[in-house]
Amino acid sequence: MEANGVKIREEPLGGNGGGLCSIKGQWTFFVDTQAPSAEMAQICAEAVSQTVDIERMYIRPEIREYIESHSKQQKE
Repeated sequence: MEANGVKIREEPLGGNGGGLCSIKGQWTFFVDTQAPSAEMAQICAEAVSQTVDIERMYIRPEIREYIESHSKQQKE
C-alpha cells in the first residue's frame, strides 16, 4: 500500500511501535500490528506531520488537532 509517496507496511514488530523511516530514498511507514492502537495512532500522527503539509488539504478538525498535538515539530 502507498499513500502520499509513502509506502505503508503492516508487520508484527513485537508491540514496540513502528514508525517512519527512509529505505533507499523511499519513505516507508511501518505499522506494528502487535502495538496498541493508541500508540500506533500517536506514531502515525507524527509521521503525517513529517510527510504531509496538513495546511494544504482538508482534514477534519478533530483529526487535525490530534496530529498537531502529537507532532514533535509542534512541541519544539
